[in-house]
Amino acid sequence: MTKTSGLESGVTIRPVPFRGGGFAPVKVRFIAPVLFIALIALAEFGTRTGFISNLTLPRPSAVLGTFYQLYDTGLLWKHLLPSLQRLFVGASAGIIAGVLLGTMIGLFSYIRAGLVPLIAALFPIPKIALLPLFVIWFGIDEMSKYALIAFGTFTPTVVATYGAVDNVDRSLIRMGQSFNLSWWSLIRKIVLPGALPGILSGLRVSVAIAIILLVAAEMLGAEYGIGAYILEAGSLYDLERLFAGVTILSALGLITSWIIGRIEHYFLSWR
Repeated sequence: MTKTSGLESGVTIRPVPFRGGGFAPVKVRFIAPVLFIALIALAEFGTRTGFISNLTLPRPSAVLGTFYQLYDTGLLWKHLLPSLQRLFVGASAGIIAGVLLGTMIGLFSYIRAGLVPLIAALFPIPKIALLPLFVIWFGIDEMSKYALIAFGTFTPTVVATYGAVDNVDRSLIRMGQSFNLSWWSLIRKIVLPGALPGILSGLRVSVAIAIILLVAAEMLGAEYGIGAYILEAGSLYDLERLFAGVTILSALGLITSWIIGRIEHYFLSWR
């Protein structure tokens, strides 16, 4: 009775905060743009005051002027569009083949026993070192660039995919079997959704490797492309053009990471 009368007398009850979030990430806006702007402003201030030599780091404003010249003369699209085509074709081929083979390795014991040692032998090989071999096999034209990028993205995608399939909770699979789900239903409703977070995380690494190999391939034998543009700027020691090319590559990395993030948000909203 005392407790009831105390509650009725206007005692406020403080709710217990929910603690089930674990280590769930919290979105913090504006931190990345503020940090980026601060670094650019620091570089601009350092180069203008002479604290940073213009021989080692160009002014960000000068790099921005180089971007405007590239856009105004039309050279930006002449270099960017071939690079985007090579990146898309090569990375798509390598990722699709890698996901398919990685899934098969994760599902079938005989394929795993035969191919895992082969993938383990191919994975540590620096793919850039194989560029002359791809030129001999496929020629100096586009096919050698596609093949190099595809092979470079293939092996890390395979490793990430079969590792993600292995990490699917086996209790979920046994539960599906207890409900008499067919083999294909188990794969479609349990294995692939459970492996998708690991596969998408591996794609971030694969796409980054694809951009690196794109630059290497274009430096060897391409008239147009971001890699060819950077190579020409470096040979002339034109730091403004060199940093403009590097900035384009960084923007490519940011855009692809954002696209993968959107895919994760769409397919993994259940998390």
